[in-house]
Amino acid sequence: MDTQTDEIYDRAGFGRTVRRGVRPAVLVVDFSYGFTDPQYPTGADMSTAVLATRRLLDAARAVGAPALYTTIAFDGGQRAALPWLQKAPGLAALQPGTRLVEIDDRVAPEGDDTVLVKTGASAFFGTPLPGILAGLGVDTLIVTGATTSGCVRASVVDAVQYGYPVLVPRECVADRAQGPHDANLFDIAAKYADVVGLDDVLDHLGSLPDATAHPTTDPAEVPA
Repeated sequence: MDTQTDEIYDRAGFGRTVRRGVRPAVLVVDFSYGFTDPQYPTGADMSTAVLATRRLLDAARAVGAPALYTTIAFDGGQRAALPWLQKAPGLAALQPGTRLVEIDDRVAPEGDDTVLVKTGASAFFGTPLPGILAGLGVDTLIVTGATTSGCVRASVVDAVQYGYPVLVPRECVADRAQGPHDANLFDIAAKYADVVGLDDVLDHLGSLPDATAHPTTDPAEVPA
């Protein structure tokens, strides 16, 4: 964006910094093969962002921060009825049981990682994500994935509306084209989240003491 735009946004009070908590979670939005494999019409080569997200996930797991994933899949009735697929019919190829909806193996879920199947843009829409985050005691959400102009942006906006400070490592999000990617990162940074470098997020994760990153509560200790 140009200097004049920056000045207008600054004068309006946009682009300030969010607080960072000590119980972060990583949300990996739609890094399924339907988006990360360019052999599919809905996909693009997102290798750089996928591999950067791998680094982030390794660092998060090292301090006990949970990882949650989303993928999009539409059954037959949904493909016939949803207005979103009338606007973007190419997404109808994302069908249950196909490789397109499988999470890219380079960022594959591990152990008890949560994988949510959604039919809307936001990771929060029609999924149990809000309750899962609350149950985990998460106080900061690190959002990665695809696409920056679509499901990433929608998930970031909803995360803020649910009360979560959000960090978006710019190396860990991707889109099919550079223009929408850049424009949406600008808007996310201005209004909703801190768009930061991956090294910044890695440093933040490294500063968290492992024992307190995600404390657990013994049910016996909860008052009746």
